[in-house]
Amino acid sequence: MSAFLQAIGYPAWALHTLILLPVVGALVLMVQPVERHVKWTALGFALAELIVSLGLWYGFELGTASMQFEASHEWMHQWGVTYHVGVDGISLMMVLLTTFTMPLAVLGSFSYIKKKERGFYSLLLVLTSGMLGVFIALDLFVFYVFWEIMLIPMYFIIGIWGGERRLYAAIKFFIFTFVGSLLMLVAILTVYAVVGTGTGTYSFDYRHLVTNAWMVSRWGPWLFAAFFLAFAIKVPMFPFHTWLPDAHVEAPTAGSVILAGILLKMGTYGFLRFALPLFPAVAMSPVVSTVVVTLSVIGIVYGALVAMVQPDFKKLIAYSSVSHLGFVMLGIWALSLQSIEGAVLMMINHGISTGALFFLAGMLYERRHTREIAEFGGIARVVPGLAAVLTVVSLSSIGLPGTNGFVGEFLVLVGSFGTQPVATVIATTGVIFAAAYMLWAIQRILFGKLDNPANEKLPDLSLRELVVLAPLLAGIIWIGVYPGPILRRVEPAAAALVDLVRRPAQPQLLPLTPQPRVNE
Repeated sequence: MSAFLQAIGYPAWALHTLILLPVVGALVLMVQPVERHVKWTALGFALAELIVSLGLWYGFELGTASMQFEASHEWMHQWGVTYHVGVDGISLMMVLLTTFTMPLAVLGSFSYIKKKERGFYSLLLVLTSGMLGVFIALDLFVFYVFWEIMLIPMYFIIGIWGGERRLYAAIKFFIFTFVGSLLMLVAILTVYAVVGTGTGTYSFDYRHLVTNAWMVSRWGPWLFAAFFLAFAIKVPMFPFHTWLPDAHVEAPTAGSVILAGILLKMGTYGFLRFALPLFPAVAMSPVVSTVVVTLSVIGIVYGALVAMVQPDFKKLIAYSSVSHLGFVMLGIWALSLQSIEGAVLMMINHGISTGALFFLAGMLYERRHTREIAEFGGIARVVPGLAAVLTVVSLSSIGLPGTNGFVGEFLVLVGSFGTQPVATVIATTGVIFAAAYMLWAIQRILFGKLDNPANEKLPDLSLRELVVLAPLLAGIIWIGVYPGPILRRVEPAAAALVDLVRRPAQPQLLPLTPQPRVNE
């Protein structure tokens, strides 16, 4: 397979294609003559993205932490801006998670989106380009551009196709994210100026800035704080999480799936790719480390306890995300090989399991037009297929052995215990609380008495819904039973990150060995 990919010149055009293809798709949709064909055209472009991205999986060279599939093109030479992209094992997984989720999000919207379909699916495709750009950018200016591009389509997806309080949720999401982004932009420009003055080379290139990041040590705490705020809001960490429940509840099903499955990972990815490598001494200082770990543990416990008392099923899932992403942040700041691998695996697993939960919540809403848990009860007798899938997905969300959730949580907890034993013990209670709120929720929704006449004739899963859920179920079982292929791709990049952050005074240890660039 690798030889074939090389023969067709795949590395040279792969990442460019992933960015440009959705934009071309959005333009095609805008001129599509028959609107009822728009959703099928969007699905075709989303599937094409998935096919192109699979080449990254098969062509990825194991055992190296270097960036692969690199491509570079001069953009604004006078300002040191280069369209420079590439992936390592960590970003590869985020790219594949995105291209895996988007066709399902499109297909899952077929019966939900009834108005302005052309605009909705066009925005989904543009959003795809923005998210992928964040994960593959190796130039901080380009990274920031894609970070902002992603914000606009999601704002309109929530604000136009969301629930009753959609405008409030969309504006809150926009303000929170945009404020953090502006502070990050100031920090990026400061790093660019200071390093440029010190080296005589003004460039936003990732390697250049990370290698010379020691030059900004004087302003390190303030610059790190700006990056931290931008990424912490996106995660979202406690106490920056308040936008998330509103956005999840009001967003259409596809919006909720993308928010949980991909957008939240942009925050944790930002910490792994930028905040820690640029400011390792600040990030791992006793004060900052204590603060971040403490907030992570609070998020784990707080998110689980608040989820336990939610009457709205979507809001319960939203608060469970706060808890799950707390585990990811704990794994990142524990900074061991196992904890970083576990954090990346949890990012993938959360996207699959929580994405599936939001799909199921949307399917229940389409049948009953309510998200209130109390409105259900005993429906497993009426919709056994939906009940079976919801049960399996819920068990994966709480980390049942044999499912994907267990592997990630286990690696995070094992890897974190050596450096953060107290926090790890407290975080373990989050697993217990997760079992409490998820099992109680599915017990109230699926089992008990079927005493509401409105639930007596609900249709079971349709063929289209089964097609949406089947890949997610396959991912839950595959990663739970055989996570090795993912871990083999992630491990070199995770080990290099740990080595770099632990020894920041030695820039020669930078794991990103320069690769031949393809100038186009």
